[in-house]
Amino acid sequence: MILSMTGYGKAEHNFRNKNISIELRALNSKNLDLKTRIPAAYREKEMEIRKLLSHKLKRGKVDFNLTVEDVIEQPKNKINTPVLLAYLKQLKELQPAADDTQLLVATLRLPDVLQTEKENIDEAEWQQILEILDTAVDRLMQYRFDEGQSLELDLKKQLNTIHDGLKEISQLDKNRLTRMKNRLNDALEQLKIEVDTNRFEQELIYYLEKLDINEEKVRLTNHLDYFLQELADNNILKGKKLGFITQEIGREINTIGSKANDSRIQREVVKMKDALEKIKEQVLNVL
Repeated sequence: MILSMTGYGKAEHNFRNKNISIELRALNSKNLDLKTRIPAAYREKEMEIRKLLSHKLKRGKVDFNLTVEDVIEQPKNKINTPVLLAYLKQLKELQPAADDTQLLVATLRLPDVLQTEKENIDEAEWQQILEILDTAVDRLMQYRFDEGQSLELDLKKQLNTIHDGLKEISQLDKNRLTRMKNRLNDALEQLKIEVDTNRFEQELIYYLEKLDINEEKVRLTNHLDYFLQELADNNILKGKKLGFITQEIGREINTIGSKANDSRIQREVVKMKDALEKIKEQVLNVL
């Protein structure tokens, strides 16, 4: 089972005449890159939110957006009555004949007459936000799971392409070294020159050993099997490990291609490299 790093989750709920909404978006990233947008009144909870998201989401470029809107509009400012009356008394003493309405309008512009009430988060409201957050995370993780299913199918498809190429190469490789040895002997006979047979055999063996790809085929088979084992593993954090295995697969394919000295094997190597590039692209999005 694998999970994609791409995901989306949203949850909202009405609580005490407030519409609370949480939205999460996730893209692929080497580590956890978390960006938050939180109303000022809830800023004190940011570290707790980050800790929860880090624990549950693990990796990815994640955008978190918390929105809290009043269903019934409430005034944000409150008149500081004692200060207002004190200002009015002083102004009335300075200008006894002034109109009361004009004095009131002027007083409202003076410092500290209007106070912005600080919103406090009570425990019940915070618990409600945490429940909404859990729902949003669960929906994002479900999205990641669904995307992971598609990723896994495509990865297996590309692995099968490499497996098929390896089988074809194994068939083509059966008599390859013998054919090469015969070609070298025929070319030498056409030259019609005398050579030291023992020395020639030694050089020939050395040359053919350099072109042998049996070890590469065995290692490539092991890497492909290991990749499939990791796909089936229950550990959800496997993207980086699959990336390392992919590098090893590529190394063996490249070595087979460089040693093959056979056009038919080279064609299979090209197909395998094409499938491997698709695997590399997909693995970048695995959690």
